[in-house]
Amino acid sequence: MRTQRQAVTANGISQSVLVAGPVDAAPVLLVHGNCSSAAFWEPLVRRLPETLRVVAPDLRGYGDTQTAPVDAGRGLTDFADDVAALLDEPSLFAEGVRPVVVGHSLGGGVAMRLLADHPDRVAGLLLAAPVSPYGFGATRDLVGTPTTPDLAGAGAGTASGDFVARLVAADRGTEARTSPRSVLRAAYVADPSCLGDDEELLLDSVLSTATGPDNYPGDAVGSPNWPGSAPGARGVLNALARFRVAEEMVAVTPKPPVTWIRGDADVIVSDTSLFDLAQLGALGAVPGWPGRQECPPQPMIGQTRAVLDRYAEAGGTYREVVLPGCGHSPHLERPTEFVAELLALAGVDPA
Repeated sequence: MRTQRQAVTANGISQSVLVAGPVDAAPVLLVHGNCSSAAFWEPLVRRLPETLRVVAPDLRGYGDTQTAPVDAGRGLTDFADDVAALLDEPSLFAEGVRPVVVGHSLGGGVAMRLLADHPDRVAGLLLAAPVSPYGFGATRDLVGTPTTPDLAGAGAGTASGDFVARLVAADRGTEARTSPRSVLRAAYVADPSCLGDDEELLLDSVLSTATGPDNYPGDAVGSPNWPGSAPGARGVLNALARFRVAEEMVAVTPKPPVTWIRGDADVIVSDTSLFDLAQLGALGAVPGWPGRQECPPQPMIGQTRAVLDRYAEAGGTYREVVLPGCGHSPHLERPTEFVAELLALAGVDPA
């Protein structure tokens, strides 16, 4: 499929949207992750049949969408509200459409929030390496209870200042481990060779990230607890830390089918995430870690499975697909398997 760009004003902001396929075809809504944009879906969309209608927005502060602020106190709801507003845009979708919603990483959280708020508008959910239903970066037990009252160790204060500076500078080099290209190769995928000829496109997508206290990473707040930072009120990393959707997911009616697809070599969303300061503390990489009893690493996979198990017990269904040797971007690393799961969820014949 070939994509084209469309500008839409929805939820009070100008949104840039990639579209492909006939408006009246089986609808699929693709929601990208953090430090990327809708362009991150381009390699996947090329593999999809014309029997789909694909809509992939740039979230606020990414790509060509307006750099509107993110209210972290709402978790990921600002993003979800923007996406929900697109469902009623007649140039994007047929009237009353119920798309299969595909969310990658942060976008998986946006998809969960969309389902919780608009269950009658979602035909199915495909969660690709999604953020935990209890957020990202705070120390929590399996059911999501914070072990420190201010969620210390989460939010914008944990971001790499050098990575942010290199985003601002549009650094395309490889000399630093914190350069956007190095992070793309080392963290977004398990095998950087899978990026192939799309590496520059994907790097452009990463570099489209708007930076600052209202966007990425957000406003930093100090904490008396290790490691000295807690979520602020604005911006993306604080929104991720404050994100909660577990109880609403379990209670939602109706319950569309869910496919959860992930790689077993993911270093970002994992029970031993290298982006979790508690895990880095356990590895001795961050001094002063107070120990597992006070500050255990976040069991992200265990949290997601526990919530989806409860979703199934409450009348829903889900399927977990684990891809060996795959990292954080299964749609880039294992596109054949990913397309098959998407088409099955959408009820579309791959032929």
